[in-house]
Amino acid sequence: MANTNATGTSWNCPNYTGELYLIGANQTPFLNMIGGLEGTNVRIVSAMEFPLAQPWALESASQPAVTETTSLTAPTPWTYVRGQDTNTVQIFHRSITISYTKQSVVGSIVADATTGLVDKTQDQPVQNEKDFQIAANLRQIAVNADYTFLNGAYQKATSAAVAAKSRGIITAATTNTVDANSAALSRTLFNALIAEMAGNGAQFQNPVIFCNAFQKQKITEIYGYTPADRNVGGMDIKQIETDFATFGVVWDPHVPAATLLVADLAVCHPVFLPVPGKGTLFYEELAKTGASEKGQLFGQMGLDYGPEEFHGTITSLATS
Repeated sequence: MANTNATGTSWNCPNYTGELYLIGANQTPFLNMIGGLEGTNVRIVSAMEFPLAQPWALESASQPAVTETTSLTAPTPWTYVRGQDTNTVQIFHRSITISYTKQSVVGSIVADATTGLVDKTQDQPVQNEKDFQIAANLRQIAVNADYTFLNGAYQKATSAAVAAKSRGIITAATTNTVDANSAALSRTLFNALIAEMAGNGAQFQNPVIFCNAFQKQKITEIYGYTPADRNVGGMDIKQIETDFATFGVVWDPHVPAATLLVADLAVCHPVFLPVPGKGTLFYEELAKTGASEKGQLFGQMGLDYGPEEFHGTITSLATS
């Protein structure tokens, strides 16, 4: 049954028997690996916009040619100028309204539409509709956060009528990017990316490759080898050893199919702007206007990805 953007009633949210299974692309690997919504790796800020890094760089290496005569006079000074990278938190906001009747009819079971049968020996598993809906909406926020932290398009709030939107790490990684021009993922493309990252000063402290299902299979195809045990088939490449570091390999359904991301998780943190007296991501009851329970989930979150030069992408990969 399709979800409904409305108050939950006994008619639009019926009860069934059988075990609950969450289906669909609900995994959040990137979010989980950088600390999650309640982890210890989070960063707390006190403004919507927050600093990520203050990058600065040296001049290209060269051999000095200074004579004894010219050394008698001080040279023209060099001043190394710093920059400022920023991102913004954005609002994650969902509401929940459940009618009193819906909360009451935990024993009302809808028959199977095809056979008309109901397993009378099995209770329906949702005995508290309010708790179920809060948990489901929290899971939706986590999925939305994982998608946003990867793909978010930056927008700074310039008034109360303009939504702040956090920049995602794929969007941010502009210095180190390799355009595959619709070619299939290969060692050559991956080596080109990490060589470019190394040349631009990437630290490779905790580098992880994030990719969609298709590219994950391509990685296994490219880097796999026949196992020693001839009674075991199949491969699952989870690490790639390179000249610069060992790269973890993680499948995330929210990475675009034509993109491969290399992210240094050592500099990535979820960012929260707390609401005084309430916390970072919280549920609170709303005023009653009738025979229903009303509440809202609210949080202000963004992504700190550090210097974008520490990350990289391969784009426009073949997906078939």
